[in-house]
Amino acid sequence: MNPEPPYSHGTRPRIGVLLINLGTPAAPTAAAVRAYLREFLSDPRVIEIPRLLWGPILHLFVLTTRPGASARRYAQIWMSEGSPLRVHTERQLLLLRAHLGERAPHLPLVVDYAMRYGAPSIPEKLSELKAQHCNRIVLVPLYPQYSASATASVFDAAFASLQDLRNQPSVRTVRSFHDHPGYIAALARSMRDYWARNRRPDVLLMSFHGVPRATLDKGDPYHCECQATGRLLAEALGLRAEQYRVTFQSRFGAAEWLKPYTADTLEELGKSRVGRVDVVCPGFVSDCLETLEEIAIEGKSVFLNSGGREFHYVPSLNERDDWVRTLAEIVTSNLLGWSDSATHETLEKSRLRALQMGAKA
Repeated sequence: MNPEPPYSHGTRPRIGVLLINLGTPAAPTAAAVRAYLREFLSDPRVIEIPRLLWGPILHLFVLTTRPGASARRYAQIWMSEGSPLRVHTERQLLLLRAHLGERAPHLPLVVDYAMRYGAPSIPEKLSELKAQHCNRIVLVPLYPQYSASATASVFDAAFASLQDLRNQPSVRTVRSFHDHPGYIAALARSMRDYWARNRRPDVLLMSFHGVPRATLDKGDPYHCECQATGRLLAEALGLRAEQYRVTFQSRFGAAEWLKPYTADTLEELGKSRVGRVDVVCPGFVSDCLETLEEIAIEGKSVFLNSGGREFHYVPSLNERDDWVRTLAEIVTSNLLGWSDSATHETLEKSRLRALQMGAKA
């Protein structure tokens, strides 16, 4: 077990809030993408193939052929401050700190973020929270819909890190928020704001990240939660069934994934001469490679080249105030019961008692 960080009796305990997103390469280069993909695709939650079979495929084929092409895709959407996913996550963190300071000024909160793959890592940030005397921690994966390959993988990494601790903190987890009223309302307001500036489309396509079809058959609730989000958003916008579609993107490998596929649907709509399609991605709270390149660039090309006339990508929630307020609400609801009763006087009495009993600090 790892040694505990230095501790002084009478120190006020804190509550850690750790936002966790998927992760990103450190740079839009083949070397950085290769390191990122190696970690990502080595996760047994992501690739449910026996290691003896998958290992040679990953190292001899995937990591020798994909990094260069993926790096070029990242380069198309890279921001001056860095990866869009990381930039938006850091901005959300700063805004969330301010909102939590307003909502729970009495709580000694330490709010930070980590990435499941890449940096800053979950073990690194949990160690920092421990060093800041956080004896209670809330893990907040920024995945609206639960899936074993994303949400459960975050919890695996966090709990594996905690296994090395002698003095473990209390831990709470946010499983999902796919049907949270504030989340649905923020999505709906975002759409209305966009349409107020750009008019409404003929069809709204709600594209979610795909997972293998086999995961649904094995009981993963991801597909159901995506469908629920799509239905609730459509209801909030007053859309009829023919005015929207729920689809899935980001296929990998030869196996069947959740259908209908986003690319195939865009091609079908283009060939049907649908005038305008808008695409929103309610499974991503921050714009990233999957939204900015796969949808806004590749998806647009598929639709227009198939005969469609007008394509719009509607940005993710990113730093919208209504979304960050909802995130603050989600966090504070998971802090219930974790009140802070420590005062300077009680902490000082505790320190003096410990010193009288032989404590060194």
